Amino acid sequence: MMAESQALVLAPIGIIHSPYKAVGQVPRQGSGRDEICQVEVFGEFEEGLRDIEMFSHLVLIYWFHRSAGYSLSVTPSWDMRPHGLFTSRSPRRPSPLGLCVVELLARERNVLKVRGLDAIDGTPLLDIKPYFPHIDERDST
Repeated sequence: MMAESQALVLAPIGIIHSPYKAVGQVPRQGSGRDEICQVEVFGEFEEGLRDIEMFSHLVLIYWFHRSAGYSLSVTPSWDMRPHGLFTSRSPRRPSPLGLCVVELLARERNVLKVRGLDAIDGTPLLDIKPYFPHIDERDST
């Protein structure tokens, strides 16, 4: 029996401020860059940041709002031949969700200062989760 169809509603909880104004400026997976970005959480969600300073790293989930279209076959940066879209980290997806583990440097009320982000300025923030190495890291053996 099929489940009844439900509408999917996503609402941003904040906005990302970064020095990257164009898609081509964004570092792949935020690696190798020391730029400090700001994650502004909207005021009505500020209480949800209580004790976030306990974590050195956070998982940010956001919407690639400038992503347009997608292809189910892509050539990822890690190989020279085409692979299926879902084996890549391409921002051009049917549901253009971004996910990045960032280093939390500081919190000033509803603004988080982070390093290692791979999103352009103005990107809608959908969620924040704490990064737990013992939960999120997987043994490859």
